[in-house]
Amino acid sequence: MRRACGQLVIGGFEGASLPTSFARALASGERGGAILFSRNLSQDPMHCAELARAIASAAPRELPPLVSIDQEGGRVARLKAPVLELPAMRAFGDAGDLALAHEAARALGAQLAALGITMDFAPVLDVNTRTDNPVIGDRAFGDAPDVVCAFGERWIDGLREGGVLACGKHYPGHGDAAKDSHFDLPIIELDEATLRDVHLKPFLRCSATAPAFMTAHVIYPAFDPDLPATLSPRTLARLRAAYTGCIISDDLEMKAIADRWSVEQSAVRAIDAGCDALLVCRSEELQARAVEALVRKAEASAAFAARVQDAHARFLAMRMRVPSRPVKTRTDFDDASALAREVAPKILQRLARQR
Repeated sequence: MRRACGQLVIGGFEGASLPTSFARALASGERGGAILFSRNLSQDPMHCAELARAIASAAPRELPPLVSIDQEGGRVARLKAPVLELPAMRAFGDAGDLALAHEAARALGAQLAALGITMDFAPVLDVNTRTDNPVIGDRAFGDAPDVVCAFGERWIDGLREGGVLACGKHYPGHGDAAKDSHFDLPIIELDEATLRDVHLKPFLRCSATAPAFMTAHVIYPAFDPDLPATLSPRTLARLRAAYTGCIISDDLEMKAIADRWSVEQSAVRAIDAGCDALLVCRSEELQARAVEALVRKAEASAAFAARVQDAHARFLAMRMRVPSRPVKTRTDFDDASALAREVAPKILQRLARQR
């Protein structure tokens, strides 16, 4: 049971090399994967490949780890050139060119796969209906659900064709928030019909093809007046009713959660609510505490132990589809970047016509 619980945690770490402690956690099965940030990466893409290789090599063969990153474009891009530098997703939505968006995602996916990345936490499927939204804004494809649906579908397909898993975010929609959940807990006071017809629409539309969705640390009183979506069985049940893929929590270290629940509480609540994996993006200590809390709860509750096994099976099956296979040489990476070199000038030309 300890291994099954540990497999539900995706952790981050400090530094530009894999810490021995994190490698030990992977080897024992007490981490299901890693998320990489700018603090872990250098300008040399081969450094990312070597780091991904170290992560994959540390884990047992039968438990291939998720090697993940936030590489949306615009202001959320951990890897820089020579990885394809994309504008914010809003630029693609405004340009209205679905084929170009698909090609860009496929080119990016091919480069990420070559570097050993197995999941990109993208695309953003939020419908940005609030002009003063402090965290989404131009990260969204637009303020109309049909635009977000169309571009989200093409982005997911492009990443898949490039060789990486997509994760749409942030269910059930962060686009009408007045607060940034990194720092506070937003409450979106929209009625159920508006949430269903606008904000949930991209997630339901993409549910047939998206390997995973990420939850929002936001309270939606129309669904649950007390708990943010990440911790709410009522809110996540609406997604699970129409979706068989993985549900991954946003970072449990974000203040919307961490200022109100301990990591022990939030980890157990999130899995109990329906999440299949948990992001704990910086502290190895908090990751270990989350695992211990899950183990204690599973040992005390047969129902929770069954929920852990269900989550573990779903999360592992997804990871098995796309194991980390980083290239060994810069020449190999350059070969994988052929489409990126082709699509980059097309993006510049298309966006120039928008000005």
